Amino acid sequence: MKREHYIPFNKEFLLEQQIATFTDDQKKVEDFKKLFDIIEHYFHYEAFNLNRNLKQNYALFDPDLSLKERQAFLGKSDFSIFKQTLLKVLDQGNYRRVDQETLDKAFEDSDLIGLNLSIDFNAFKDYELYVRGHHQAKEKVKKYIFWKKEIEIEYYDRVLIYLNYNEKEYLSENKVKLGKMPIDPGTIALKIFKRVPKNDLETIFPNAIPRMSTRDKLFFWVPGIGGGISLLSTTVVPALIGMYAAYQSGETIDLLNSKASLNQGLIALGVLSLYLFRQYSNFVNKKIKYSKILSDSLYFKNLGNNSGAFYSLLNSSEEEVLKETILAYTFLYQSDKPLTAEELDNQIESWFITKLHTDLDFNVKDALLKLKNIGLGIETNGKWEVIPLDKALVTIDELWDNVFEYANTPVNI
Repeated sequence: MKREHYIPFNKEFLLEQQIATFTDDQKKVEDFKKLFDIIEHYFHYEAFNLNRNLKQNYALFDPDLSLKERQAFLGKSDFSIFKQTLLKVLDQGNYRRVDQETLDKAFEDSDLIGLNLSIDFNAFKDYELYVRGHHQAKEKVKKYIFWKKEIEIEYYDRVLIYLNYNEKEYLSENKVKLGKMPIDPGTIALKIFKRVPKNDLETIFPNAIPRMSTRDKLFFWVPGIGGGISLLSTTVVPALIGMYAAYQSGETIDLLNSKASLNQGLIALGVLSLYLFRQYSNFVNKKIKYSKILSDSLYFKNLGNNSGAFYSLLNSSEEEVLKETILAYTFLYQSDKPLTAEELDNQIESWFITKLHTDLDFNVKDALLKLKNIGLGIETNGKWEVIPLDKALVTIDELWDNVFEYANTPVNI
């Protein structure tokens, strides 16, 4: 399983872990808390600007807005800026894009519902899935009539689906039907879900339609056609032919044997019909199960749609950036000598393994860049160090004070 940049612990917990070594120096503990409190406010301000940028450049493509509202943003919303900003937020939040190979496998396999889903990808100009965090859990799935098998399912903790719909003309030319989905052509849909099975990613596509699998079709049609032809040719049809021939020739019809043969054939056909009905019912039950999974996803697992998804993304992005900054600063602060990026990376990853039993790929490059940008980190000949805590408080306070700069123009009275 691939290691992730995502840090599965909240910022308050990580801060407490880092300052635990300074419990004997209460002033230092309080100074650390002040430092990261101001840093958090500064990152929150940056997230606010990203949110404003996203909303401005997404408005033209927001399916939640009416056509009239979207047209008001012609010339104001820029798709390239929106996409670039969205990718920046996803990267800061340590989301990663799902590759096509993983998607193809998810479309082929179905761990929980055992159902093939058909998706008309002509509906989309572009589609992408981004995930963050993963865990495994055991689930019981129905294998045979009375037997349930326990299997291990891999889940993604967070999944963002990005759907860029084609224009109306393209949809008409390719006979693409959006069905009952309240989506206007040319818009971009965004949805965030939690706890999505890796092999059931296709269930979050809004135009996924259940189809019979090859196995379902074989179990349905082969016994139906084979058994039906066999029964008709060996029992029902001969009995009817015999009765009709005797009637034509004027011979006495052996009603007892003919009726018995006919009844046996009809009973066998009835049994076959019940079998086929059961097989079809299994398929219908799978569709009902899929509908339940879908409704659960929409009701319980959905964390945000379209512009409402920005808040969830930005919150996670802001927190990940802060956690990386906390870790990079405190580890460099406690080091008795400057460290290379690789040395710092190894120290932090080793700490997660030994202290928190978590194997992750710490994003040291972004952490050091953030420290440098806010004036707390210094690089000399490839080695990094941080400024002392008292100077760091002054530096970050000045950074925050300079966020809003207004011209001090004298007012004539």
